[in-house]
Amino acid sequence: MKKTFLKFSLLIASVLTCRICVAEDDRQASPSHPAEGTMTEDYTVASYYFPNYHPDPRNEKLFGQGWTEWELVKAAKPRFDGHPQPKIPLWGYVDESDPDIMAKKIDAAADHHVDAFIFDWYWFDDGPFLERGLERGFLQAANNNRLKFGIMWANHDWANIHPAKLNEKPELLYPGTVTPETFDRMTDHIIQHYFTHPSYWKIAGCPYFSLYELHTLIKSFGSLEETRRQLGRFREKTKAAGFPDLHLNAVSFGVRLLPGETAVSAPEELVSHLGFNSVTSYVWVHDVLLPEFPQTPYEYVMEKAAAKWDQAASRFKIPYHPNVTMGWDSSPRCRQSDPFVNKGYPFMATIGGNTPELFKEALNRCKNFLNNRPPEERVLTINCWNEWTEGSYLEPDTETGMAYLQAIEEVF
Repeated sequence: MKKTFLKFSLLIASVLTCRICVAEDDRQASPSHPAEGTMTEDYTVASYYFPNYHPDPRNEKLFGQGWTEWELVKAAKPRFDGHPQPKIPLWGYVDESDPDIMAKKIDAAADHHVDAFIFDWYWFDDGPFLERGLERGFLQAANNNRLKFGIMWANHDWANIHPAKLNEKPELLYPGTVTPETFDRMTDHIIQHYFTHPSYWKIAGCPYFSLYELHTLIKSFGSLEETRRQLGRFREKTKAAGFPDLHLNAVSFGVRLLPGETAVSAPEELVSHLGFNSVTSYVWVHDVLLPEFPQTPYEYVMEKAAAKWDQAASRFKIPYHPNVTMGWDSSPRCRQSDPFVNKGYPFMATIGGNTPELFKEALNRCKNFLNNRPPEERVLTINCWNEWTEGSYLEPDTETGMAYLQAIEEVF
């Protein structure tokens, strides 16, 4: 992660509480990531990873043997004049649960200064979902010491939108709420199987765990105080496993007050009240409306998103990790025979003109923002390594090749 201040980081970690965590230097030296002492700047570049590109038993039960979300990528069509669909992956329609395939992704990420994958990670009351990309792919890859990994518990409702049908409410397949017993089993699994892995991403020695929908977690437990107790138990179990503490991250999209909440008066107070250590964003469209249909210019969204970084940094009382989004086009998740009209996700505006050059400009803006933050807070998230059916991916396609990854390497 291009770290030069490990000793400083450890000093800070020793005198501050774990509420303010600094990025540790646990990157092994490689030609692309020089040994400590050779760089003068420090940033952690973490890319979200969406693991629906391998066969999963739940998907196969619904859609047939071998089904993956690549089927939607293949079926995508242009929905308006100048619409650049379908997208064709340069590496082919590969199975991410194959450790050799994942090793290729790891090398590409590490070679272009991506420091970590944050896996979108699913666990419902009846168990895990889409875990094989991580379990069989990343964790079995021979080179997984080149890249850190963390998890973002995507605790949202999972509905059948593969594809979504116009004017039809999708079937709810797996509710995002869980019981306390499920949460307890889940966090045991996380600590035992992930946190203890040498490549797990830690901040000041504290394993990073991100939560997508805080309001859904509060709904699961029935009250703010019970949620605080459950998160506190997770934290104590992490300490008991030998770690200094737990780094809890909240995705700002999910920080909302439930009806009748009286313990806090504003959404941003939730994260402090519950003991979170940082806040981030998953994707620009969570923060910026797309006013032009069918396509809103990337420059417009970039300007609005960059303004949100300063607002969020002031709004929350804990460190804010800004997000840079490569693009947006959820039309592949629409039934292609339906009219493409503005009716709400995934029938919504796309982001157009998201060239590698403009993506690089967004990265530079983010770097400038981070330069005004304390060194221990210089973390950014990127959407996304492989959200192909939402039009946001760093993986190479047949049109631009490795250009988006090269932009990261040039900036960071």
